[in-house]
Amino acid sequence: MPTSERDLDIVVFGATGFTGALTAEYLAAHAPADCRWALAGRSTAKLEEVRARLARLNPACEALELLHADVTDPASLAAVASRTKVVITTVGPYLEYGEPLVAACAAAGTDYVDLTGEPEFVDRMYLEHHDTAVASGARIVHACGFDSIPHDLGAYFTLRHLPAGQETRIRGVVRSGAQFSGGTFHSAMGAMSRQGDAKKALSARRKKEGRPAGRNVRWVQGKPTKDPVLGYYLLPMPTIDPLVVTRSAAALASYGPDFSYSHFAGLKTLRYTIGGSVAVGTLVLAANIPPAREFLKKRIKQGEGPSESRRAKSWFTVDFVGEAGGETVHTRVSGGDPGYTETAKMLAESALCLAFDDNPPTSGQVTTATAMGDRLLDRLVAAGIRFEVV
Repeated sequence: MPTSERDLDIVVFGATGFTGALTAEYLAAHAPADCRWALAGRSTAKLEEVRARLARLNPACEALELLHADVTDPASLAAVASRTKVVITTVGPYLEYGEPLVAACAAAGTDYVDLTGEPEFVDRMYLEHHDTAVASGARIVHACGFDSIPHDLGAYFTLRHLPAGQETRIRGVVRSGAQFSGGTFHSAMGAMSRQGDAKKALSARRKKEGRPAGRNVRWVQGKPTKDPVLGYYLLPMPTIDPLVVTRSAAALASYGPDFSYSHFAGLKTLRYTIGGSVAVGTLVLAANIPPAREFLKKRIKQGEGPSESRRAKSWFTVDFVGEAGGETVHTRVSGGDPGYTETAKMLAESALCLAFDDNPPTSGQVTTATAMGDRLLDRLVAAGIRFEVV
């Protein structure tokens, strides 16, 4: 069925989990009155509990439809995808649970958003389902939370303040005062234990995807150093974020003829920088020792998160230093609790943007900057996430 004739605008899959519930709560408070949305999951009883909680926030939510959807039942996912314009999913780790829903949305021409930070999953979905989504018109948009919207749209925003058509260098430096997500930890442990598989998937994707004609786009990993502009000690971060930024740059000619991006954690002291490097190395080692990996995963559970008061005290900043044509600009993206509150906001606004806004014509697996660009940037600013020149 053409998306214009479907009876739902947005379906939230995973609303019984911690971040999924926050995403549903955000929609209950901020979705337009004419937005037709529903909740989907395996347990009707649990969905009813979520709906009752949402109705206390917004009485109109008493009428929310509840849909059965199970990642082990492809027919149920196909039924959900065929009824809506956009599906939001918070059901991870995505490498374990994500592909059936991507496949259903790609086949049905249904837009899809998630909050994954798993590079191997994203690359495998490109290899398996990008062509189907291009043919159906579906926009498959991964990493619509803290991974990787502040970095992707932050680099996109920074370009506005640099000379066009020049060799461009941008580095992003992330800092945060927040408790990380249990789901993010489980996904990270899984990714660190599968580095060989991830490299194979990335290599296969690059071979299929090719390079932008007549342009040079690359991720420069960088080395530990002290930033001369920001004053922070820099620790390279091999996360999904630089991959997303450079994929936006490859897709959009506005990033110029020669573009590079580097991504770092910013720390105030050398002692913390050394400690952070040791901690990351220890986690990588533990992730590749099965008993240690399972021990840590049991200690940090998925589906649980910090209290509202703890989240209210949390924050993030991503500073960007951009250089082009002899000019240097310092920009910043900042907001509140990155792993939960702001991620739910970014995920929900991405879905609303796809469902209702006049976005650039795209299809297949695309980034937030490519699929939504200025429209999503404007939405996030209106929602309280700050994009500024410092």
